[in-house]
Amino acid sequence: MSHHFALMDPTCTYHCYKNSRKAINKEVNKPEKIKLVFFDMDGVLADSISSWKSIHDYFGTSNEKSVDDYLRGDIDDLEFIKRDVSLWKTNGSLTTKDVVQNILFDIPLMKGAEECISFLRKNNIKTAIVSAGLDILAEKVAEELGIDYVFANGIKQDERGRLTGEGILQVQLIYKDKNVRNLAEKLKIPLEKCAAIGNSCFDVPMFETAGLGIAFNPEDECVRKSADVIVEGKDLSKVIPALEPYI
Repeated sequence: MSHHFALMDPTCTYHCYKNSRKAINKEVNKPEKIKLVFFDMDGVLADSISSWKSIHDYFGTSNEKSVDDYLRGDIDDLEFIKRDVSLWKTNGSLTTKDVVQNILFDIPLMKGAEECISFLRKNNIKTAIVSAGLDILAEKVAEELGIDYVFANGIKQDERGRLTGEGILQVQLIYKDKNVRNLAEKLKIPLEKCAAIGNSCFDVPMFETAGLGIAFNPEDECVRKSADVIVEGKDLSKVIPALEPYI
């Protein structure tokens, strides 16, 4: 997904969302120094395909149709979340936050995640998670690793802890660049001093916004083509050599 592919390019894992969003013109200079690193969560910091998928697998449900409708621009992010949550039922009613939390807390950290984050912390580099996954997991990962900022999506619950079926939107799946820009601006860090690390096409807008884009264990050819650096394999400590020149 580096430029304009046909609707179903064989190299892409998903229907190309670039048909339903405005392109980003990458005009950011390559960094000399990096001050802030953005991480995707699922498949990068956490060893899972998707926090949403982990819950669907538990309940034996699937959101494939919603994914397709969303990427075609037929539904928005909140409707996408609502459709997912509506499928998670225990004994015929919507499940509880505790059940969701227990499923998500079983997801292990990616190998090398501790090493990678402690390397950045040691060098006084700020870190952030930008994930369209669930904040329940993102906040736990951030706490365990010592990550400074978390942007992820939430699910509403009632006073008894039962899901209401509504979502809390912090990260739009195909607009992660917005979170990158907002935080960089808030911290007064120029975009060329930012790096972004992701594995799927939904991280490409982060690559296109930051000075350095690192494809970690990339899902497909589009992700590889869009990144400045490619790190193969499931070990996040392998990202350290790619960052070292900018410390």
